[in-house]
Amino acid sequence: MSGHSKWSTIKRKKGAVDAKRGKIFSKLAKEISVAARIGGEDPDGNPRLRTVLLAARAANMPKDNVEKAIKKGAGTTEGVVYEEGRYEAYGPGGVAIIIEVLTDNKNRTVADVRHAVTKYGGSLAENGAVTWNFESKGYIAIAKDACSEDEIFEKAIEAGAEDVETDGDMYEIYTEPTDLHAVVEALEGMGLSAQEAKLTMIPKTTMQIEGTQARTTLKLMDMLEDCDDVQNVYSNFDLSEEAMAEAMAD
Repeated sequence: MSGHSKWSTIKRKKGAVDAKRGKIFSKLAKEISVAARIGGEDPDGNPRLRTVLLAARAANMPKDNVEKAIKKGAGTTEGVVYEEGRYEAYGPGGVAIIIEVLTDNKNRTVADVRHAVTKYGGSLAENGAVTWNFESKGYIAIAKDACSEDEIFEKAIEAGAEDVETDGDMYEIYTEPTDLHAVVEALEGMGLSAQEAKLTMIPKTTMQIEGTQARTTLKLMDMLEDCDDVQNVYSNFDLSEEAMAEAMAD
């Protein structure tokens, strides 16, 4: 798979998933509400809701939180109405970045995003300036101790996946976006539980970074992820294990 997502790897190695679990639940609740508002509260007839429910289950989001978010989105309880948005940006040295948001105040959100991007030497870009270099894929992460490398390749392809990569203590499985649910269900039928299951954006080509550029880029990515209105951040940067270790040590 061209353009493996280094940012996913780095977030996992930094322990960001556990450290920010409350923020993750908040972001999932927003997405669940929007999905339910747009497509209804029945996941069988709402592919977007079905997808975010996979992510919520993989993140061990409490069932009560999920149900409350669905009810808010479906209009059975009062709640804030969120709007979707996407910003494109160039980071340090021209790294391409896509920032997906859900917000109840677009002016606040664009100000926060612009502040983060410019603080670390980047700039917002026109619509379409960087999205051409990304493609949507289904993404599934499975712990390496679940099975051998030969087994995961065999089972993933049998389940309908496109590709499998090994990364640290995880197998990363990629699918066509529309195949994500079916592949997750097939793998579960084989006894393999997903640590993560979601739609993602994968760069077609990547940009190698190191040294100061790597450190600055990671700080920018962290700041964007910390914005309450930001749901997902994608980038096309790549870096060596040595550069990653050096940048993460700061």
